[in-house]
Amino acid sequence: MDGILEWFAALGTITAATLVALDRGRRTTGWGFVLFVVVSVSWIVSGIANDAASLVIQNGALLVVNMWGVWRYLLNPERVKLEDNSP
Repeated sequence: MDGILEWFAALGTITAATLVALDRGRRTTGWGFVLFVVVSVSWIVSGIANDAASLVIQNGALLVVNMWGVWRYLLNPERVKLEDNSP
């Protein structure tokens, strides 16, 4: 089970968590969530390929949460307006 896909997903998850934890602003946090979306999809593909239903279910739920994070931090027009008006 530890192929290239799993290593990418594991290292990507660590990197995404680091970006979010750094709390360096909306853009950095938003890109952390983008990376979380990509690695969630990677984990889902890995789970399907390896018949690991729990991994698929977990990352399916995390995919929804991470897409919400992308919306909140990068795509939400109201949030973007607030950031543009900040000093």
